[in-house]
Amino acid sequence: MLLQSDGEAITALDFGESTDAVYRDFPIFDQAKEELDQYFAGTRKIFAVPTKTSGTPFQTQVWEALKEIPYGQTRCYEDIAIQIGNPKASRAIGMANNRNPISIIIPCHRVIGKDGSLVGYGGGLDTKIALLDLEQKHSS
Repeated sequence: MLLQSDGEAITALDFGESTDAVYRDFPIFDQAKEELDQYFAGTRKIFAVPTKTSGTPFQTQVWEALKEIPYGQTRCYEDIAIQIGNPKASRAIGMANNRNPISIIIPCHRVIGKDGSLVGYGGGLDTKIALLDLEQKHSS
């Protein structure tokens, strides 16, 4: 995973590596790493690390709605569309979900198809399945 920050907040969490990454010693990285370690250990259910996204007002609204999906639960695109007051926007919700810059912390992996199918994930479906399985194992 590759974290990005403006020094005050996490601005991106991507899967993979970057060959042109510039490494800086921001304290926010220590907090993010600690919280991610806790998440993967099953002891953190809500992230406290500050995040900052850059997107359209619609995308930002969707990303904020994603943060409200409880740990260990899923929602479909239509659920998110209804939640933000735009019930016909399921397809647009999918596009905004796809553009989520801060995977895991903004839990786009918790969004599934209306029929329960595990549809796309930037980190790959295997990663999505692993994240959902991890949360199911530790939710109560």
